[in-house]
Amino acid sequence: MERQLHLNLLPSRPPMPGGFQSGSKMKMGPGRKRDFTPLSWSQYFETMEDVEVENENGKDIFRIYSSGAHGPVLLLLHGGGHSALSWAVFTAVICNRISCRVVAMDLRAHGDSKVKNPEDLSADTMAKDVGRVVESLYGDNPPPIMIIGHSMGGAIAVHTAAANHIPSLIGLCVIDVVEGTAMDALNSMQNFLRSRPKTFKSLENAIEWSVKSGQIRNIESARVSMGGQVKKCEESSSSPGVSRSIGEGIIEEDEEEEAAEESTKKRMKEDDQEVKKESVFTWRVELSKTEKYWDGWFRGLSALFLTCSVPKLLLLAGVDRLDKDLTIGQMQGKFQMQVLPQCGHAVHEDAPEKVADALASFMVRHKFTEFKEGYLC
Repeated sequence: MERQLHLNLLPSRPPMPGGFQSGSKMKMGPGRKRDFTPLSWSQYFETMEDVEVENENGKDIFRIYSSGAHGPVLLLLHGGGHSALSWAVFTAVICNRISCRVVAMDLRAHGDSKVKNPEDLSADTMAKDVGRVVESLYGDNPPPIMIIGHSMGGAIAVHTAAANHIPSLIGLCVIDVVEGTAMDALNSMQNFLRSRPKTFKSLENAIEWSVKSGQIRNIESARVSMGGQVKKCEESSSSPGVSRSIGEGIIEEDEEEEAAEESTKKRMKEDDQEVKKESVFTWRVELSKTEKYWDGWFRGLSALFLTCSVPKLLLLAGVDRLDKDLTIGQMQGKFQMQVLPQCGHAVHEDAPEKVADALASFMVRHKFTEFKEGYLC
């Protein structure tokens, strides 16, 4: 069943046979070479800054990207293993739809945030982080804020709202995370994580993998967001000592009868060394080590979501995502739901225009903001 391994948790679902998933935007005409060159955050956000917050362990620093100067704040929380850059294309779109401000933050141990205790990824700790960042940005008089979270970020958004960490909260939007299917997917998560490449020879290579594997179906979003998922390895797998020993071994062999054999060995060693030099990018977050927190992110999430008193929007990639609690709540009109078909799990990356349209209509309907002049909804 195609949706059986719905990875509400973190990255997208595993690829379908053949590399691309249905609905992929990657199909091009014959002879067209796809461009996997990275794109800069500055093409989508107006500013980038590091916000310093105090907690019981000292000072933590959170990277945030922002756009807009007027209107309510859309506080964006990314999924596990991703970063604030996953919201880049969506941000550019939504800021053209409605009057709003956007703040996308790298959660702890993700992206370029630097915290004292990166191993603590409990829902309670991350929800408190969000509250502290809001307080650091706006003080005692925060503007109206709508919190929007994808996957793990959706779970953290619910925990943040339920704990009242944002006193000026006006709305809550959760993207493709439902307790029932998330809990079901946890059993398969480690197998999926083990199936991913451990390293990439370049950022372009990582971008190419993300698109061809179906993790991100929108190549533009992949080109800006994958830089937040991977990092250069701290140490090259080919150390100077190894390089010297290879060189010395080649120089010391002078006998003619061994020249051909040594030439072959030299090429093989150089090829191997080149591969090692190129394999310089790896995942920023070792998701397999976060397993002890998965249950806490998702267990009881549906009931917690329904208890949040603000207007709520649930965006799903498929109607089969709904569990019993949410099905009943949706029938009772406790939240608005919209299904965006032909998307992968990273809905806001795969279809940023559709997500922006749904969110803009929701916010205007609740009179949180207005459409921008000249925008035809």
